[in-house]
Amino acid sequence: MGAPVKILLISASPHRLKSNTFLLAEAARQACAAAGAETEVVHLPDLEIKFCLHCEACHREILACPLKDGVRPLLDKMLEADGLILATPNYINQVTASMKALFDRSSHFIHCLRLSGKYVSGVVSSGSGRDKEVLDYLAHYAHTCGAWYSGGLSASVAAVPESRARAVEIGNRLVADIKEKRGFPGQDKIINEHRSHFKRLIEARKDDWPGEYRYWQEQGWL
Repeated sequence: MGAPVKILLISASPHRLKSNTFLLAEAARQACAAAGAETEVVHLPDLEIKFCLHCEACHREILACPLKDGVRPLLDKMLEADGLILATPNYINQVTASMKALFDRSSHFIHCLRLSGKYVSGVVSSGSGRDKEVLDYLAHYAHTCGAWYSGGLSASVAAVPESRARAVEIGNRLVADIKEKRGFPGQDKIINEHRSHFKRLIEARKDDWPGEYRYWQEQGWL
């Protein structure tokens, strides 16, 4: 038997265990666990996450960063996982500040498509349940990091209890996609366009970003 699938749930709600977002995401995580996956939960409000300085240290030397907080251990967990569940409340048609700060600090993931071959699911809740923009943004983040977007769901706070069955489907689908190594032709086009863009950029800035340039060489992408 091969190694078990590893799923990391990253929840960005300041209400942590009591949040409606987490209740939905937890149903998806439990479905993943029932399907045989190893799972872990990280609540972003439990971590210190400083704002990106745009110093480009992580491009010059992979994942180097002058900021010492909870981000680097979490980025390592993301690299170790096979699949991610990204869960956030809808704050003015966006992810929460803690999740956006994490994404900003993971810019090396975008330059080098470090989530290639991994799968991402999105979970969002809000007062209205009109969360397409936020789910689209989570899918966009997945694609820019090279990952497949397995799917997502959103629900209004009032509809969270009856939406748990849909969350279970999201979890089951995530594990199945990983086990089957499912591809998505439409997404493949988006990811490849992103790869082509950053190939040109990495080549143009090889002297500025030597660490990432070496990574691209090691992957055989140049």
